[in-house]
Amino acid sequence: MTPATLTNAAAALAEAGCDTPRLDAELLLAEAAEVDRLTLLTGDGAALSSSRARRFEALVARRARREPVAYILGRKGFRDLELAVDRRVLVPRPETELLVEAALELPGGLRVLDVGTGSGAVALALKQERPDLLVTGSDISADAIAVARANGARLGLAVAWRRADLLAGAAGPWDAVVANLPYVAAGDLAELAPEIARHEPRAALEAGEDGLEIIARLVDELAGAGVPWVALEVGIGQADAVRARLGAVGYGFTEARPDLAGIARVVVARRDA
Repeated sequence: MTPATLTNAAAALAEAGCDTPRLDAELLLAEAAEVDRLTLLTGDGAALSSSRARRFEALVARRARREPVAYILGRKGFRDLELAVDRRVLVPRPETELLVEAALELPGGLRVLDVGTGSGAVALALKQERPDLLVTGSDISADAIAVARANGARLGLAVAWRRADLLAGAAGPWDAVVANLPYVAAGDLAELAPEIARHEPRAALEAGEDGLEIIARLVDELAGAGVPWVALEVGIGQADAVRARLGAVGYGFTEARPDLAGIARVVVARRDA
């Protein structure tokens, strides 16, 4: 592996508009060479075999078409977990870890539902870090539930999985609900990065004209079911509207928690006693 191998690949990815071309090239080269990235960066520069070089070229070509690195590799890190991911589910993102951090504050032994679980990231991370909680992950997508269930089995984490439309079909009752639901307005889909707009499942992104259609429906269901505690991931500029809706249906305490960029990203709410 010569320095030019990485340099040329990174240049091609930069020209394609990728945000982190050098990092992407390193991850893809490590995958093709069947070594970890640290070994790659500290290695002796041994040449790739012809078959591995061809594989690297193919991986770079996929990334140049703006396919997410996580889909190319088939995995994505989330907190202390490595999750299998593919085009059936969204790629887990760092800001979603705020849902886990909020739920870590819950008292012991509660029944927690992760609505819209996707790959199972939030449910599995929560179970790993708080094994005392009784965690269930649900999703309307049978494909997503299949991905989440496989991740849970591989990681050996005892999370229950249910195919459900929000709370309908998820059983219960629930002491707490966390949810990363679709929150992109239909008119904003075209403005998303190509990695998202072209490759990630649209049904996990779009939520009506204002982006709040599905969150609003869940809030109404939470109120009807009397769920005492909730944490919802929201889009940019949506936190105030979500807090107001929660307040209107009986959640006397609401707060918005910022992500690392300072964006109000998770709304936490409790019902009046």
